[in-house]
Amino acid sequence: WHWTSLVALLCYAGLQSIPEAYYQAAKIDQASRWKVFRYIELPKMRGVLLIAVLLRFMDSFMIYTEPFVVTGGGPGNATTFLSIDLVKMAIGQFDLGPAAAFSIIYFLVILLISWVFYTVMRS
Repeated sequence: WHWTSLVALLCYAGLQSIPEAYYQAAKIDQASRWKVFRYIELPKMRGVLLIAVLLRFMDSFMIYTEPFVVTGGGPGNATTFLSIDLVKMAIGQFDLGPAAAFSIIYFLVILLISWVFYTVMRS
């Protein structure tokens, strides 16, 4: 729930950026509220929604504090994320070389997926 307010703010800004002429034309055509949403608001907010998804996606990979504080990665390894494993490897076991290599691979995977999101947004 940390960044829900950011997504709501982005959606609100996206809705405010839609020109009033579209709503007036829909009112003249007697379009229902669903059709206004489906054919005016949703297509015009596509870019904003993709940016919000991209930001939340990148943020989901950086999660560390909440699961570590709440469960410490347990019971067993049920709530262990890659970021928790990297910290345990680097600090707990003092294997800095493999931890650095895994973190670079982790970064490259996030970068690749973000690039795919970007290319989808541009097209």
